[in-house]
Amino acid sequence: MASNLADIRKDYRLHSLSEDTVDANPLRQFDTWWQEAINSAIEEANAMTLATASADGIPAARIVLLKAYDERGFVFFSNYNSYKGKHLDENPRACLVFFWKELERQVRITGLVEKVSGKESDEYFQSRPEGSRLGAWASPQSAVISGREWLEQQQQLLAKEFLSKPLIRPSHWGGYRVKPITIEFWQGRPNRLHDRLQYTLEEKGEWVIERLAP
Repeated sequence: MASNLADIRKDYRLHSLSEDTVDANPLRQFDTWWQEAINSAIEEANAMTLATASADGIPAARIVLLKAYDERGFVFFSNYNSYKGKHLDENPRACLVFFWKELERQVRITGLVEKVSGKESDEYFQSRPEGSRLGAWASPQSAVISGREWLEQQQQLLAKEFLSKPLIRPSHWGGYRVKPITIEFWQGRPNRLHDRLQYTLEEKGEWVIERLAP
């Protein structure tokens, strides 16, 4: 094992996070941090960890890309038949994590998951490059395949097929929306005494802000 792993550490000092200065609404607070991440020129600021679990509790996590957010929640797109899609069919709950190391920040979102409308999925699908649209048809995501050559052959066959007809969205591909129940904002601070503010959605639709110990 590497002997220097225990020595890897960073003391966080860039920002602080206070109950007195955050927005009362976590979606607006997220938008503030999002704009700061974009203005900081962070590469793929929309990359987020998506954690799901099967009906029997077996977890899985992977990186996906945030494609939209508003008061309804956070949207990403995928193959409905993939591992993540099967998990979300069995157990429509998920956790999202953004880590913006350049700003020493993390956002963790836990909530219920639903599919977005067909119209939303169609609109986003048509905005993708042609190669990505063909890829959504060609790849049986998460399934075992014989090799790279098979996948490229599928892409080529589909490219020929769609020369004579519109390249529409396949029915097995579309968007998911994570509707938040809790959102935690984490700001790195010196001596590992980090700031953690958690918003929790109450039954009446109001958000409660609490500070968590680091």
